[in-house]
Amino acid sequence: MITIENLSKRFVLHNQGSAVIPVMEGAALHVAPGQCVGLIGSSGAGKSTLMRMIWGNYLAASGSIRVGHVDVAKAAPREIIALRRDTLGYVSQFLRVVPRVPSVEVVAEPLLQLGVDRDAALDRARTMLHRLNLPERLWSLSPTTFSGGEQQRVNIARGFIHAYPALLLDEPTASLDATNREVVLSLIEEAKARGAAIVGIFHDEAARERVCDRLIDVAAFAPKAAA
Repeated sequence: MITIENLSKRFVLHNQGSAVIPVMEGAALHVAPGQCVGLIGSSGAGKSTLMRMIWGNYLAASGSIRVGHVDVAKAAPREIIALRRDTLGYVSQFLRVVPRVPSVEVVAEPLLQLGVDRDAALDRARTMLHRLNLPERLWSLSPTTFSGGEQQRVNIARGFIHAYPALLLDEPTASLDATNREVVLSLIEEAKARGAAIVGIFHDEAARERVCDRLIDVAAFAPKAAA
């Protein structure tokens, strides 16, 4: 479901004399349906960079990133937008939403974009928020004023509301108490059971051991001169 081959990435610092910083070379990864692959490595090794390349926020210098039948490294913007709408979900570390939009609508948005009936989408959103123990009094409020843990629960509800065939998870259990951590791990296990291919970053070692089928150390993809 997710296949990466010979992927490389470099950053050009235009405000520093166009200095070129190579960060990744020859990266390879394969994630089959129903598998969860965890990315590990020290801070700055390139875990988040690789995740953002799969999502399509960072351009690749070379190589391919296939998600389903789409090569994200070469896809047109409209193809990436379509991929994100129905195939590739992403739970980032930080919730970014339009201010003043109620939390229940933030969560329902992925289903509304797919054309799901509004009442059905909102009902599903309420179910997800209830499962993640977000108080009902907060559902009609914008999550921009919530605590970090409350925002993360909205973020997770939004990321799991649609049965995406592929999922990217960046520290999904961060900022959560033990009860909600357990809910999130159960959601990941359910996604795997229905055949989702998952790439995740988990600093929570116990969570990593529970849901990841194997680990990839991104240090292996460091440019040879910098290795």
